[in-house]
Parts: sequence; structure tokens; C-alpha cells
Amino acid sequence: MSNGATESTPSKVDARAAFRFPAFLNFQLARFCIVIATEMQAVAVGWQVYEITKRPLDLGFVGLAQFLPGMLLFLLSGYAADHLNRRKLLIWCDVGFGICFALLFVITVRGAVSTLAIYVVLVMLGVVRSFNAPVSRAILPHLVPPEHFESSVAWSSSVWQAASILGPAAGGILYAVSDKLLRPGSGPAAVYALALAAAAIATALNIRVPDRRVPGRGSPQSERAAGLSSFFEGFRYIWREKLILGAISLDLFAVLLGGAVALLPVYAREILNAGPWALGMLRSAPGVGAAVMAIAIAHWPLKKRAGATMLWCVAGFGVCTVIFGVSRSFALSLLALFLVGATDMVSVIVRATLIQVATPDEMRGRVNAVDMIFIGASNELGQFESGITAQWFGAVRAVILGGIGAMVVTGLWAWMFPQLRRVEQLMLKKE
Repeated sequence: MSNGATESTPSKVDARAAFRFPAFLNFQLARFCIVIATEMQAVAVGWQVYEITKRPLDLGFVGLAQFLPGMLLFLLSGYAADHLNRRKLLIWCDVGFGICFALLFVITVRGAVSTLAIYVVLVMLGVVRSFNAPVSRAILPHLVPPEHFESSVAWSSSVWQAASILGPAAGGILYAVSDKLLRPGSGPAAVYALALAAAAIATALNIRVPDRRVPGRGSPQSERAAGLSSFFEGFRYIWREKLILGAISLDLFAVLLGGAVALLPVYAREILNAGPWALGMLRSAPGVGAAVMAIAIAHWPLKKRAGATMLWCVAGFGVCTVIFGVSRSFALSLLALFLVGATDMVSVIVRATLIQVATPDEMRGRVNAVDMIFIGASNELGQFESGITAQWFGAVRAVILGGIGAMVVTGLWAWMFPQLRRVEQLMLKKE
């Protein structure tokens, strides 16, 4: 989501110009609230489920429950983002998030918490996320004039990273403080209540976003027929562009194998002997690293050997994952996760820039929906993979094997997709 190298000459005219447009400002504030809410909820659910079952496999089911809806609905969600009113769809997604947080709150305060009930709500949350992700990306170019679009992409990435840093930390601290100051077991309920409030604020903010419909291209019947016939156009586009296919599939398999996020509750509780506050800090560390790397690349763009740099950073992602796996020091674990996020951000920037180039607006939702499946597979399905391997081999071995797997995948992709090694400079296409 961050800009790669910028070729524009006077790009420092007004770096904050995008925020002068109320549509962009309200949308970003709403997005900030939703990301913080979902990150807080993720910390609370992970700790709560592991406290109930003490099984790493159940943490894997947390990821699987959120991934499956997106896998099943991505064609529909991409089509919806391209053919329905994007502002209204965003508002309904915010309402859906709020309902899920409210249900988690009710399940918790009623006592005798059932993991099955939590998984059902997580499936619902996965449905909402499957629609929210592509429409959030697709609506962005309509919120600012074309001349400010490039900076708006960078600011959008920064807002997301800030929320992904603050959310886990806030969730972990609130969980721990509520358990101590109120009563044992009240931590998750307090987190879900705050997440619900954040979703309500996001809904109110997106209601203030102006309604900008995409002009019709013919009769409703012909548009509907054309849309149905192009359901798979996002797949066709990515399959045709081998460079993009290589970039997003590299990210998919590297993070799928090397992701250690699902096992952070195990590390915080069993290996580092800390509480939910530590879990929040561990979950925030990759976001801090990613934010620092995004700022660094914004100031010092990848002007040479961008593809090779990405491959080296994905390999570094695997190395840092192994270091985290063997660490018994909280400080070293934080540093390793910081570097995990920093190296992964290079891949994110390269992939996002390549996808932005030459993607027409009328199919942007479908292309982004396909990309979100790759991201979801690497994150949520990666959590499931981590849970299974941790159940079989133990958490430490699972993380170490995953990091080694990410390094092996990097070597294979450098050989299978030589186009990746040859990418020199990244340019974000002007709208």
C-alpha cells in the first residue's frame, strides 16, 4: 500500500494535501478505528481461547475460521466492490464488525465461554472482512483528486500501520488491567466492548463520506451480464502478469510457512512467562518494524534492484522468524518480530505497487479481492498451519521449521520467476 519509487518532480508541494478532503479524512479515521478494533479483538480472542483449551491447535482454528469465508466469498465480494455502492457497502461492513464484537462480548459476560461459539462469531467476522477488504481498497482512488492519489496511498498505508501497532498493544494492556482491577476473566469483555465502540465510531464516520457512484455503462441487464461473465477476470489478469503472480505467490508461501503470529499466545504464556500485556507487545512489534520500513522506503525509494532487494528481504523474513523461534529473551523476541515486520514490508510495497500499475478502476475490486485471498491465505491459513505443526512438533520447532521453509521458498521463487530478480525500479502509475 505504500508508494515505491516516485518519479514525480515536485512531490513535496503539500505532503498532507489528501487530508484537506473530508471524504479521505473521514474514511481514514473510520479505517483507523476498525483496524484498531479488529487488532484488539485478535489479541483478546487468542489469549481467551488458549486460556480455555491450552492447545496450540485451537489457535490454528482461530485463523481457519476467519480464512474460510474469504476463500469461499472472494468472487462475490470482488464483484460487489465493483458493482454495488461502495460507500454503503463500507457502512454495512462497519455494522457487521460491530455485531461480531457485540456477540463476543455477550458470549464472554454470560460465563462458561464456549470455544465453538467463539469460532462461529469468527466465521461471521471472516465474512465481513471478505467484503470490507476489497471495497476499502477500491474506494480509495475516488476520495481525492488524481494529482493527490499517490500521496494518499502512502498515507493510507501509514494509517493502517499505526492502527496495527496501537491495536494489539491497547488490547493486551486493557485485557491485563481489567483482569487485575475489575475481576479475573473480565479482560476479554472489556476489549470487546471497546472494539464495539470503535466500530460504532467508524460507522458514523463513513456515513459522512460523500456518496460517489460509479457511472453506469449501459443498461442494468447488460452491465449485470458483463459483470457475471467477468467474475474470474481478476484471476485472468494476475495469471497473465507473471511478474505479479510471482510477487504475490512468493508472499503467500513465505508468510504461510513463516508466520508465527498464531503462536504468540503460547510464546507469551509458556516460553517467555509473561501475561496478555506481553502478547500485545509481541503482536505490535511486526507493525512497528513495518511502519519504520515504510517510512524509510518513502524517503529512500527502491531505485535499483527492487526485485532482488525484495527476494533478499523475504529470505531475511525467514531468518528473523528462526531467531524468534529460538529466543528465550523477551527483548530479543521483540527485536526479531520487529525485523520480521520490516522485511515483510518490502514485499508488501513491491506487490502493492505492481498490482496498482495498469489495473483499471472497473475491475479494481476483483483484482484486489484475489490479492486479499493470497493475503488471507498467508495470514489466517498460515495461523492454521502453525497451529497444526505446533500441535505435532511443539511451538518452537513449528516456528523454526516455518522460518526455514520461508528461506527455501525464496530460493525456489528466485529460480522459477527470474522476472522478479530483474525488476529494477518501482513506479506507481498515475490515475
